[in-house]
Amino acid sequence: MRNEPATAVSFDFGQTLVELDTGLLSARLAERGIAASGEQLEGAVDEGWRAYNDAILRGLGGHPWKIMMRRLLEAGGVPAGALDAAVDWLWTEQPRKNLWRRPIAGMIDVVVELRRAGVPVAVLSNSEGRLAELVEELGWSAHFVAVADSGRLGFEKPGREIFSWTAERLGAPLAAVVHVGDSLAADVDGALAAGMRAVWFKGDPQRAAQMPHAERVAVCDGAGALRGALRTFGVRF
Repeated sequence: MRNEPATAVSFDFGQTLVELDTGLLSARLAERGIAASGEQLEGAVDEGWRAYNDAILRGLGGHPWKIMMRRLLEAGGVPAGALDAAVDWLWTEQPRKNLWRRPIAGMIDVVVELRRAGVPVAVLSNSEGRLAELVEELGWSAHFVAVADSGRLGFEKPGREIFSWTAERLGAPLAAVVHVGDSLAADVDGALAAGMRAVWFKGDPQRAAQMPHAERVAVCDGAGALRGALRTFGVRF
């Protein structure tokens, strides 16, 4: 399969195209009287995503946003007594001011290059139901042929259905789509199980090399390496 050229690409959104704006998160917490600096929260992001991935691996349904955020805030120094209320409030505020909005350097440039070369590109994300609006707010809507938002569709990664829905809108069979994402459990395992190829963004090359379908997995640590990874799968741009 690796020798057959891929013709379409899907991207996870959070922690792949954009990252959590910890400065904004700090400011939002301050509105609730909670002091946590952007630097403290930045240092806790990895802990939050570990909790997210663990929740996916344990088979918890839905989008485990609250699990991730609770662990992030806990590791970022938010007092235990304030955690649950803060997480619930931030969740209700997500539709109004999504916290994932800080572009990751160079990534949207790769999307633009793909589209200019005629490669169809989609967003495929576990989100809260208003991802298309955020993509529009960022001025990126024209770059994507579809936005697969689990909160709007009612099914989520790593389930096959959301990958199939996206491939249909990309006009490509699943085997011809490369999915790019940071979560091993949701993005990489989900894409592979659906029959896609996967680029594990900021993943572990050694672990990827030991996976059962290693020939369908590439790893990159930034936009430059992503270009090379996509080209190894035959994406022409």
